[in-house]
Amino acid sequence: MTTPQHPSFPPHRPRRGQNADEGGGRAADHAPVAAHGASEGRPEAGHGHAHGHGHGPAAPVSRHLRKVIAAILIPFAAAVLVGLAVLWPGGAPPHERTGVGFDRQTQQATVTKVVELSCQSVNASGGTPTGDTSTAEGSSAVQQAKGECKRATIRVDTGDDKGRTFEEIVQPDQSRQLHEGQKVVVAYEPSAPKDLQYSVTDIDRRLPLALLAGIFALAVVVVGRLRGLMALVSLAISFLLLNFFILPAILQGSNPLVVAVIGSSAIMLIALYLCHGLSARTSVAVLGTLISLLLIGVLGSLFIGWAALTGNTDDNTGLIHGLYPSIDMSGLLLAGVIIGSLGVLDDVTVTQTSAVWELHEANPTMGWRGLYRAGIRIGRDHIASVVNTLVLAYAGAALPLLLLFSIAQSGVGTVANSELVAEEIVRTLVGSIGLVASVPVTTALAALVVSADRPAGGAAQAEGAPAAAVPGAPARGGRGRRRKR
Repeated sequence: MTTPQHPSFPPHRPRRGQNADEGGGRAADHAPVAAHGASEGRPEAGHGHAHGHGHGPAAPVSRHLRKVIAAILIPFAAAVLVGLAVLWPGGAPPHERTGVGFDRQTQQATVTKVVELSCQSVNASGGTPTGDTSTAEGSSAVQQAKGECKRATIRVDTGDDKGRTFEEIVQPDQSRQLHEGQKVVVAYEPSAPKDLQYSVTDIDRRLPLALLAGIFALAVVVVGRLRGLMALVSLAISFLLLNFFILPAILQGSNPLVVAVIGSSAIMLIALYLCHGLSARTSVAVLGTLISLLLIGVLGSLFIGWAALTGNTDDNTGLIHGLYPSIDMSGLLLAGVIIGSLGVLDDVTVTQTSAVWELHEANPTMGWRGLYRAGIRIGRDHIASVVNTLVLAYAGAALPLLLLFSIAQSGVGTVANSELVAEEIVRTLVGSIGLVASVPVTTALAALVVSADRPAGGAAQAEGAPAAAVPGAPARGGRGRRRKR
C-alpha cells in the first residue's frame, strides 16, 4: 500500500523584513509555520501548512523560556500568598459610633404623606427676617419665611422600630425635596429626644444602581462572551479582596503601603490570568505591570514626602484619622495611588503584549528590535489616549472643587499649591508616569520573549522542501533547537 503524495507548496516570494535573508534560500518563511503547527498539537506531516497565524491562541513559547518566566513569577506569587496569610485581618476593628458623616446608624424608610404649608407657620420666631437679603444666608432666610414648606411623614421600614413614623419639615431651598411614596435612608441617634431620633439623610438609590449594574453586566457578557464573563468574575474577586483584606487590614493598623502592594499584586495575578489565560503572553503582561507598579510606588513615596502631603484634607479623612489615629494617612494616600493606577496599567500591558505577539505571528522572521520598534509605535498612540483619559477622569472628579477656586478667582499657582489640589496633581502625574513607562517596558519584555523563541531557518530546509511538506519528515526541528537554549 503506497502513501499518497501531497502536492508541493507554491513558491513563496521572499520577505523584505528584518532577517529575511536568513536560511540561504527563502525556506525561512515556511519553518515558523511548521513549528507553530507542531507546537499547537496539529498533525506533523502533510498538514503543517494549515493557516495558524492570527487564529486562536498564540503558539506557546519553548519550555526553557517558560521555566525562566516561572522562576520569576512563582516566587512572587508565593510571596503574595504569604503576605495575604500574615496580614489577613479578622474584620474591621469595632469602635463607638460618632454619629458624624457615614459613621451613623441608618435604616430604610418610606415617605407616606407630604402636606404643603406656610414656612412662616413652622418658624419658631414667626417673624419675617430683616437681614441683608443680598447675602446667601439672608436670601435663604427670607425664602424660608415667605415660601411654601412641606411636612413629610416618614415610616421606618427596617430595624427594631419598624413601622414607627416621624415627621420632617422640608424647606423650599433644600436641594433634596421629598414626595409621597419615595424610598429614603434615615439616620438613627438613640441619645436624642424621642421625636428627634430619626432624620432623613439621603435617597434610597439601590434600585436604579442595581438596574444599571445589571445592564453593564449584560453588555459585558453579550459582547465579551466567555472573556467578558471571566472579567466580571475577576471584578467581583477584586471587590472581595478590597473589602475583606485591604480596607480591614489598614484599619487594624497594618502599613497601608505594604497592604496596597500585596492586595494589588493579588488582584493583578487573579484578574490577568483569569481573563487572559495561563500563558507566557499573560506572564509578560504581569511582569510589565509589576515593574510599573514598583515605579509608581517609588515615585509616589518620594513626591508625597517631598511635597509634605498629609492625606488628611477633607471631612472624611479627618473622621478616619479621628477614629483610628494610628493609621498613616500619607501612606493611605500612596496606597490609593497604587490601587488607582492598577486598573489602567492592566489595560496598557495586556494590549502591548498582544500587539507584539500578533506582530510576531504576522512576520515570524522579525527580530526583537523590529518587534520593539513596531510595538512602540502602537504604544505611542496608546500613551496619548490613556494619559488624556486619566487626567480628564481626575479633573472630572474634582470639578466642584475647581469651580470653587474659579469663583474665588484664585491664581493657578495658588490653586495648585493647596494640599487638596496638590494631592490630585501628584496622584495624576505619578500614575501617568507609571503608565508611560509601562509601554516601553512591556513592549521590550514581550519582544525579547517572543523573538527568543523564533526558529531559525536551517540549511537543511533551504536545500529542499519545507519539513512539514515532506511526508515522514519531523516537524519539531524548531522545538528541538529551542531546547538547547
